[in-house]
Amino acid sequence: MRAGVLRSVWLVVGIASFLAGIVGLALPILPTVPFMILAAFAFARANRKWEAWLLAHPVFGPHIRAWRERGAISRYGKWAGVLMLAGSAGLGLWLLDGWWQWLPAGVAVISGTFILTRPTA
Repeated sequence: MRAGVLRSVWLVVGIASFLAGIVGLALPILPTVPFMILAAFAFARANRKWEAWLLAHPVFGPHIRAWRERGAISRYGKWAGVLMLAGSAGLGLWLLDGWWQWLPAGVAVISGTFILTRPTA
């Protein structure tokens, strides 16, 4: 793939991730910080100026830097993530039938374990 095309793909991924993160500010079901981390990752390959802006941002920057430097998640982020996962698992057990009802619980256990085993920022 040509470098210009690949750079354009990363730019689209970065913009889409950034917009999803912005939507996540209003919708509690959509996580903001992971999308901003992905946006910074993509912008590092497509637009260094936008990456620098995200890293310097007073709200998003510290979370992105903590993840990049130590793979760390804030204490609030850990608890918010685990609580949302638990809520999703509970809804799945309540609303779904058959073996489908266990799918959200399985995802919650796997994802929650990952979140809780990361260093705390």
